[in-house]
Amino acid sequence: MASGQNHQLLIMRHAKSDWDAQYGRDFDRPLSKRGLNNVQAMAGWLSNQGLAPDKVVSSPATRAKQTSSLLLKSMELDKKNISWDERIYEAGLGDLLKVIEDHCEGVQRLLLVGHNPGLDSLVQYLAMQQPQTTLTGKLMTTAAIAVLDYGEGNISTDDGSAALVELMRPKELL
Repeated sequence: MASGQNHQLLIMRHAKSDWDAQYGRDFDRPLSKRGLNNVQAMAGWLSNQGLAPDKVVSSPATRAKQTSSLLLKSMELDKKNISWDERIYEAGLGDLLKVIEDHCEGVQRLLLVGHNPGLDSLVQYLAMQQPQTTLTGKLMTTAAIAVLDYGEGNISTDDGSAALVELMRPKELL
């Protein structure tokens, strides 16, 4: 699936968090055991598909930081390729588009790790075709990864500018 010259945007929702954890703020919620396992499964899938990101930009919320860090560790990639961007936490479509614009220059494959509902809106906006939801109507489930392909053109934030070539969810791997 991955082409040597194609520019791609990978969009990943943070993995399942621990709602039972006693943390004062939503921002501080860590991953659950299931979430940790799902990140490793998704890292294996990315590796098998040849989709190692050149750069990662992630929300600094604990669950997103854990997702990003564990993903890169599992793929044996350098964590110095991660940028933490506060705009991603609670971001809407416009904020996410700006984050991508600010981080995509000179990058062949960018991975954005964030939260819903913003990521659902982002995938629907950028994809040329309507993405397939789950039976319960969900698009970006926890730890899901959407692979948007721009061909040989640069990563763009224009409406319908990318082909959605894959939408992988952990349940499809486990």
